[in-house]
Amino acid sequence: MIKLSDFDTDAPKGTNEKEIRKKTKEIAKEIEDLQSIMYAQKKHSLLVVFQGMDSSGKDGATRETFKYCSPAGIRTKGYGKPTDEEFAHDFLWRVHPHAPKKGEVSVFIRSHYEDVLIQRVHKWIDEEHVTKRINAINAWEELLQFDNKTTVLKFYMHLSKERQHEKLMERIETPRKNHKHRDGDWEQRKHWDRYMECYEDVINRSSVPWIIAPVDQRWYRNYFIASKVLDALKSMDLEYPKIKTEREEWKKYV
Repeated sequence: MIKLSDFDTDAPKGTNEKEIRKKTKEIAKEIEDLQSIMYAQKKHSLLVVFQGMDSSGKDGATRETFKYCSPAGIRTKGYGKPTDEEFAHDFLWRVHPHAPKKGEVSVFIRSHYEDVLIQRVHKWIDEEHVTKRINAINAWEELLQFDNKTTVLKFYMHLSKERQHEKLMERIETPRKNHKHRDGDWEQRKHWDRYMECYEDVINRSSVPWIIAPVDQRWYRNYFIASKVLDALKSMDLEYPKIKTEREEWKKYV
């Protein structure tokens, strides 16, 4: 049983920030190399899910992890309140079109888990709906892995309540961050304890394991997440495809 309170939200004591920043840059460049091969090979795909409380750094983690990658092979999708059209369909209808095709990386900034988190916290759905939706999510993620060779990496952005307060205040006090401010973020913060309960339950009932990412310190967050992405790419049998035409056949084009 995973308890979020057992995990730190900041970097291990004694971690050297300067060294970590250097390693993160090196890792990001390795990610670019492997993502380029995956895009060319078109055999595997990668879905990265960033889920966490407001101001936990989902956008920043996306930017820093894939900063050197070609945009041709990266798709990013953010999920907010469903539109009327999306509400008129099942809750996974808006998600499946954004799953990665072979050779592609898809990043979900928030995700299909919104429908078993915010809706549950505010009691817009009952517990029977929650269970059925969690089962549907598990089946969908397993389908992606089995049917499309999609590696699914799910990061819970583990942010302390104190650090969230600092980040939300920055949006008010720093002019260049004012555009990020939403009154609703402060309203959701009032339900912090209930969100933690719901996150823990989802994490423990998920068939695809979650990765608990400490995000209080942005420099360590970037390193931690990029390292996990790199490990996932390295676990794939990636190689550039070779020309299949016989040598004598393509000689005529020289």
